[in-house]
Amino acid sequence: MAQGNAFQESMTLFDQDEVASTGATQPSYIRDHRRRLRDRFLAGGAAAIPDYELLELVLFRAIPRQDVKPLARRLLDRFGDFNHVISAPSEHLKEIKGVGDAVVLELKIVEAAAHRLARSKVIQRPLLSSWQALIDYCHTAMAHRETEQFRVLYLDRKNVLIADEEQAKGTVDHVPVYPREVMKRALQLNASALILVHNHPSGDPSPSESDLRVTEQIDRAAQVLGLTLHDHIIIGKSCELSFRSEGYL
Repeated sequence: MAQGNAFQESMTLFDQDEVASTGATQPSYIRDHRRRLRDRFLAGGAAAIPDYELLELVLFRAIPRQDVKPLARRLLDRFGDFNHVISAPSEHLKEIKGVGDAVVLELKIVEAAAHRLARSKVIQRPLLSSWQALIDYCHTAMAHRETEQFRVLYLDRKNVLIADEEQAKGTVDHVPVYPREVMKRALQLNASALILVHNHPSGDPSPSESDLRVTEQIDRAAQVLGLTLHDHIIIGKSCELSFRSEGYL
């Protein structure tokens, strides 16, 4: 009995979870690898491990008894880096050998947590004094999308974010935007100012003629209604472009 208690006390919480979910422990080489990797992460944080090992940590919960390193490598070979893996569409993830519903669930939980954490730093806060947090949030939410998305951030008189709404989805290089709908929603929310945000899946945030035209239309409509268009931000893969900073507004 004492020997059994000592065995239980020596196991980590993670190992107990895995035993409960499978009815048996993993092979020792897998168990030891997982323990070492967890210890390194707990000691040094994410900076202490590369993308493939961080991905392994996520996959441990979905695949309790197998070596997940080959799957982590396949995912990174296909999607490029950790951020692209967790933000990849579910149907594309399932094209990878070894990816099922359990793996997709774990990856999408991480993605949702990242979005909520980034959003918590901007919602109900004055955006003009939290600009970098806003940029970080936009990159987290949009930089890895495979199609264009157009969002409108609605602000009150103190420039506090009161709503972040998707106005339209599009294709890989176009998204339909209707200035009338943007203004209609602003009036419904009693907003005083706007920030437009959309992504370029190509990675290049340079504005197109269509981007310039629709921004001008929304700016004119906002002025008629007494609203302020603070900026239009285009999100690329690893950089962004501000219409205000570039002199387009």
